[in-house]
Amino acid sequence: MTANVLLGSLTLAQILMTLAMACATFRMLHGPRAQDRVLGLDTLYVNAILLLLIFGIRSDSTVYFEAALVIAVLGFVATAALAKFLMRGEVIE
Repeated sequence: MTANVLLGSLTLAQILMTLAMACATFRMLHGPRAQDRVLGLDTLYVNAILLLLIFGIRSDSTVYFEAALVIAVLGFVATAALAKFLMRGEVIE
């Protein structure tokens, strides 16, 4: 019974994360301003991290957790670079 509840909740979480990623992709592609597009990209990578963590829990594998960590680091750097570009117009001074 407990395994069925866990499997069902993980399946529901995967479906909802996929829906959230679709909404973030829409915001990233059709954002009226550049700030909205950066926010959509930021939300997209956070949702990708969470989806990988759900896959890792479901498959009981540590590879997904390591991939989520790499995406988190790269996503943070990309968000910081895009924010600096939007504020100053250049990334490297």
